[in-house]
Formats: sequence, C-alpha cells, structure tokens
Amino acid sequence: MIKPSGACGVRMAGTGSAVPEKILTNDDLSRILDTTDEWITQRTGIRCRRVSDQSKEGTFTLSRDALRRALDAASMKASDLDLLIIGTCTAEMRCPSLACRVAGDVGAINAGAFDVTAACSGFVYALNVAETMVRSGRYKNVGVIGADAMSTMVDYQDRSVSILFGDAAGAAILVPDPDLNRGCIYQTLGSDGRDWTGLYIPNRAQEVPEADKDNPIRLGYLRMDGREIFKFAVSKFREVIADALEKTGLTADDISQIVCHQSNARIIENAIEKLKLPREKVLINIDQYGNSSAGSVGLCLDQVWRAGKVPAGKPMILVAFGGGVTWASNVWNV
Repeated sequence: MIKPSGACGVRMAGTGSAVPEKILTNDDLSRILDTTDEWITQRTGIRCRRVSDQSKEGTFTLSRDALRRALDAASMKASDLDLLIIGTCTAEMRCPSLACRVAGDVGAINAGAFDVTAACSGFVYALNVAETMVRSGRYKNVGVIGADAMSTMVDYQDRSVSILFGDAAGAAILVPDPDLNRGCIYQTLGSDGRDWTGLYIPNRAQEVPEADKDNPIRLGYLRMDGREIFKFAVSKFREVIADALEKTGLTADDISQIVCHQSNARIIENAIEKLKLPREKVLINIDQYGNSSAGSVGLCLDQVWRAGKVPAGKPMILVAFGGGVTWASNVWNV
C-alpha cells in the first residue's frame, strides 16, 4: 500500500448532509411531462428526488445545514475552522462565493473560503484539495461541502434532463492526525475539456455550439447529451476504481465502502458487475434522491459513515465524474 508523506495524517472528524423536505416523484413528473414512472425507473433507477422550495431554500441553506451537522458530529464549533471549501455549480450568486456566505452565516469568521466548480465531481475535488492542505501542515481544521440545487437549473418542460436531478448537500470536517498513514493514501483529479458540450449551462445564445442550436432547452438551464455522458460515465467509473485499486495494491475485499456519485443506477450496476465488487459495499441511493451533482458523494458518505460502514483501519474509495468533463477519486485510510 502507498505510504503517504507530509507533516501529519488527516482524520475525518465528522460528516453531515441535508436534503429538502419536498419529494418529487416520477408520478408527479408524469403529470407535467410525457413520461411514466416505469419509463424513468427502467432507464435511471430513480423513483423520486428531493427539490427545493426556492422561496426559502437552495444551495446556500443546504450547504449551511450540512456543515452544521458535520460540525456537531465532530464536536467542533464553526469558529474552529481555518478553511471552508465548497464544490458546487449552482451557487445563487457569482459574487460572493457560496463558501464565504456559508462561513459568515455559521460563524467561521476569518476562515479562508472558496468554491470549486467541477460539476458532479465537485465534492471529491474539494476533498482532495482540503486533505492535501491539512496534510501539508498549512491548515488545521478544514470544512468541505459538496452541494447543488439542480432543480433550479433544469428545464421542467424537457423530459431528457428534468427526470434525473435533485437537490442535496454533504459535508465533512478534516483535522490533523499524528498517524501519517491516516487520510488520503491515493487520489486523482482529471478532466477533458474537449468534451465540455456534453453537459453545460449556457446563459447566452453565443455560448451554444452550432451542433446544439436546435436544443429546445431554454438558456440558463442545463443541457446534456445523455448518450455521450452515459458512455463516458460507464467507462470512466470502471477505469477510476480499477486504477485506485491497482495503484494502492488493494483488492475489493480490503475496502470497506466504495462511495460513488449517483448518476444512473445502470452505470453503478455495470461497475459492480464488471469489477466484481461486493454489492453490499456500494451504496445506491439514487432511487430516493436522484442525481444531486456535487451533493451526491457527500450525501452518500454521510449515510454510510453514520451507519457505521466505514470502520477505522479499513480504507474506502470515493469516486465521481461529471461535466467538464471531470473525474476524481481518492482512497481514504480511515
């Protein structure tokens, strides 16, 4: 197994998550779109998703609530944080950053704060950056959040995208640990910007590629080439997990959990089958929450963490892929 170096190890002190109360079922969508519960479930594995009441909640409130729960789990105060990083692509404002707003609201005064935009890979991107900063010794206590309110960015007049997405946030608190072997023992960050048109949100007509001019989805809403993104995700998901196991010398039996982005149940099932992964080690919750973009992995992490499925001494793998296109992974020695 890879032996990480640095000033210290890194411990995950607590996790938290938040989702809206409102549940949007497939039957609800069938009343406004030409679709059925059976059609959606067969193609995506999704039965319902959580969506925000935009009059009172969104990416900001979900991020704040998830962070507060992670701090409670870590028995820490917001004022203990030196840094806050949020992975999101649905921040309500361009300026200030979502991280600054959340830090100010919870009382993380004087902490550094910035956002990371990597679409569905956002939480794992942010987690990798945060772990490296703690391990270097330059920062002590770092909050990491992945959050998206995708319901604010999907066109509910179009079936191709609106059936997939929901809203959620997940958070983790990272702190130094004297054991150098604790924390991330292997990580990857990757992208291929040549394929950005597979999933994007154009705000102006000139930002729409010529090949996508006839797309009926309105400006300011998410557009996706579902077929191309599906092919990318299927291959990249398997590739990134296999790479993590190979580079660390671990096997699926050595891993406690594989915490993966919930993009489509068929993609996850394909990886389980092709890589012969133990099914009980791969949480699938997309049936209840849909694809919550950067909120997805953090939500899954909080659920398996609180269920006691990531015991100390047994590594876990986190993996995500999304628009950009981007992908990220880490092997975390708990």
